[in-house]
Amino acid sequence: MNYEAGLSVEEKVASLFQPDTLLPAQYLETFRRKAHLEPEKRLMLAVLEDAIACFQKYVHARDGKGKAMFRDAEEWIVEEGSDWLFSFGNICEVLGFNPQYVHQGLLRWKEEKLAGRPKAKIYRLTPRPGRRKGGLKVSGRTGQRFLKAASR
Repeated sequence: MNYEAGLSVEEKVASLFQPDTLLPAQYLETFRRKAHLEPEKRLMLAVLEDAIACFQKYVHARDGKGKAMFRDAEEWIVEEGSDWLFSFGNICEVLGFNPQYVHQGLLRWKEEKLAGRPKAKIYRLTPRPGRRKGGLKVSGRTGQRFLKAASR
């Protein structure tokens, strides 16, 4: 700064129009992407988000499609030692996540969800005496309408 303080106004203005010495690599560096894998990282993040969303959404699935979605996501998450580019471990490492930490967290979440799910209660119905075994016992006016509607 001391150097600039000694310059006159004309010298400061003239210094603005002097050519700067730049190497071609320095010039081209300004036009390059800051992170050359940015779109690929976004794709990997989308794959990871989708797998985790399917894992969490379909943990209690009862239909075939939901069970398959959960099973596929879980198999992808727990798969170890895969050298595939879009494997769970590779995606986590590229994005800066610890794959073991994420894996353990998801499995812990699954255990908590399954443990917190209320169990289905099974009631045994004992047959009441006096009921017909062949069908419903229908009585009263509503029963007559029902039988009429059923063409009996």
